[in-house]
Amino acid sequence: MIICATVVLGLLVFIHEGGHYLAARAFGVRVTEFMLGLPGPSLGFQRGETRFGVTAVPLGGYARVCGMEAGEMSPHLPQVLASVYRRGTAHMEDVAYDCGISEDDALNALDELVEWGSITAPKKTDKYNTYRTPAFKPTKKQIKEAVQKGLPEPQSYFEGSARFVSDPQALYENEYKHQYRSLPFWKRSVILIAGVAMNLLFVVLAFIVLYSVIGFDVQYQDTGEIVHINLNPVDAIISGFVYIGMVVQAVASLFNPATAAETVSNSTSIMGIAVLSKTYFEQGLVSALTFTAMISASLGVMNLIPIPPLDGGRLLVEIIQKISRKTVTTRFMNYVSAVGMLLFLGLFVIMINQDIQRFIFGNW
Repeated sequence: MIICATVVLGLLVFIHEGGHYLAARAFGVRVTEFMLGLPGPSLGFQRGETRFGVTAVPLGGYARVCGMEAGEMSPHLPQVLASVYRRGTAHMEDVAYDCGISEDDALNALDELVEWGSITAPKKTDKYNTYRTPAFKPTKKQIKEAVQKGLPEPQSYFEGSARFVSDPQALYENEYKHQYRSLPFWKRSVILIAGVAMNLLFVVLAFIVLYSVIGFDVQYQDTGEIVHINLNPVDAIISGFVYIGMVVQAVASLFNPATAAETVSNSTSIMGIAVLSKTYFEQGLVSALTFTAMISASLGVMNLIPIPPLDGGRLLVEIIQKISRKTVTTRFMNYVSAVGMLLFLGLFVIMINQDIQRFIFGNW
């Protein structure tokens, strides 16, 4: 049961976060981590600027897209970034002295640059707040571009190595252009909905495989004859979108007081998904693929709910910022996200309680 649930959820989270990752990289945004599991100790490998792996708690997953932090940027980022690069390995107090700013201002700017992937955070073994330049190995494309422009080939650097900085503003602008917040509204929106789009695309592809490639049996009531049918791909795609529409209606009913209780009672938590996944997998490939497509549709549509920290909630924040032309503060974003988490935690407690009762009484 645990293996089946891990396979289903792991695959769908990989697809979802893969959508965010691919969209971000397509727009030149840095992604420092692509992990299956909750943030924490992990095993994995480094490829380019991204670390891929699995964490100690393989539940969920995330793609750490740089520059998604809320609020206004620190005005001290250019000089703080230059200070760390010139030193290679720098204490927070030294950076504050270099830039002529308070230690609190230096700490805020340093932590923001860590979120950008421009510098690395202090290690657990560090006695002080020590920040370092990241390791750098130029790609073939970067070397080729430098040669074409008649510039020296970019050097490789170890983590914490000092680097020559002739123009702090140019260094800052080069780092800023790799951040989510540097993109126009439509590109940020694409990154946010890319995960949902990938989940729903999986549903459509699964319906094509189930209805067009594999096909299904139909028994005529008048003759009892069983006929195997393979739909054409267009009809299979339509069937996939019809099912997605049904899921949208079900999720929307959560916000209708008249239907919310019934919808919740017919829903299931991760415990129910684990039990059901084992049942479907035991019935064969077709049942397993059908179940995975069902969960993918639910995962995708649920993420469109306009409540942070879901993708739909973050998209709503982007729309508000676009209309008001004001940046949502970190405090407001944290408050709204906390309220959203409390709502989903309450929903989770209700559903897992009813799943436990189903498990005890065997009425799945």
